[in-house]
Amino acid sequence: MLVCSVCGDRYDRYGDIWRCDCGGPLDFTDQPLPDGSPEIDPTRGLWAFDSFLPTGPAVTLGEGFSPLTHSDRWDCQFKLEYVFPTGSFKDRGAATTLSLAAEQGVDRVVEDSSGNAGAAIATYAARAGIDASIYVPASAKAAKLRAIERAGAEIVRIEGDRQAVTTACIDAVESNGSWYASHAWNPAFFSGTATVAYELAAQRGWDVPDAVVMPLGHGTLFLGAYRGFRALKRAGWTDSMPRLLGAQAAGYAPIADERHGDSGGRNDAADGIQIHEPARERQIHEAITATDGDAIAVSEATVTDTLDSLHANGFYTEPTCAVAPAALDTYRARGVVSPGDDVVVPLTGSGLKG
Repeated sequence: MLVCSVCGDRYDRYGDIWRCDCGGPLDFTDQPLPDGSPEIDPTRGLWAFDSFLPTGPAVTLGEGFSPLTHSDRWDCQFKLEYVFPTGSFKDRGAATTLSLAAEQGVDRVVEDSSGNAGAAIATYAARAGIDASIYVPASAKAAKLRAIERAGAEIVRIEGDRQAVTTACIDAVESNGSWYASHAWNPAFFSGTATVAYELAAQRGWDVPDAVVMPLGHGTLFLGAYRGFRALKRAGWTDSMPRLLGAQAAGYAPIADERHGDSGGRNDAADGIQIHEPARERQIHEAITATDGDAIAVSEATVTDTLDSLHANGFYTEPTCAVAPAALDTYRARGVVSPGDDVVVPLTGSGLKG
């Protein structure tokens, strides 16, 4: 059963419908919650938390339980999401989304992304034996499309900006009834990204941090983490929620700009979060408010400097990934994060893709 996050209308099917008639994003009506105390087998990866998930591991590449390591330079813990099978946290959502698609007998999925989400959906579709079409900007770099091509997915190049790509993909979905494996719209994807919260809690002995700082575009990881920490608290496995702090790219920062005014400038280095109109913008604001969180914009120069520092400290990430540790420095300077606060920062994408 699905429910609209805007008007509350309900739908008794999943897959052939991807958004409400009113245009609002859909979510599963009830998230599964486990009975009893935590009994987790980390060797099962993110599927160790199947009691929280809407599907089983029909399609898997061994994803989950990315390392958690301390960083002296940033005085925080980094969760190394870039060690996943396709090099980003998007594998969490791709695994759950393609597992549900496989269970339903879907023979083709579509997605719009020239980067991590496209690579993840294409790769997990290949693992499932499901055809995939990935809509990308015509200007996308060949290096970013290589993983999609090698997985055998069809690449559909669209002229224009990122929103034009999404529009073209949605038009195709609505005209031919394709199964939309969207990292921004499909609720199964968010069930997958919620596992980052389950893992963090388990790795920390069921103690949640004071704050988690994350890149913020469509909110795929941000909302996943919010839902995951909320589910843990509801299940009684943890007793608090961390503050969720977002990091957006200047010039593409609708959440931060609404809270703090126009950020100005243009951050083209963090190309993975260049989103002007997040599909779940209302839900992102609700998650920030519910956790006493925030969102700020980060300049291109700051991202470039932080990326160099990450590499010099042994963390070989992509540029978009650098917005979160860069934002952590700013949050500390503003007093949003105090010197003694316990902070986790997911490092979301690998530098090997460039």
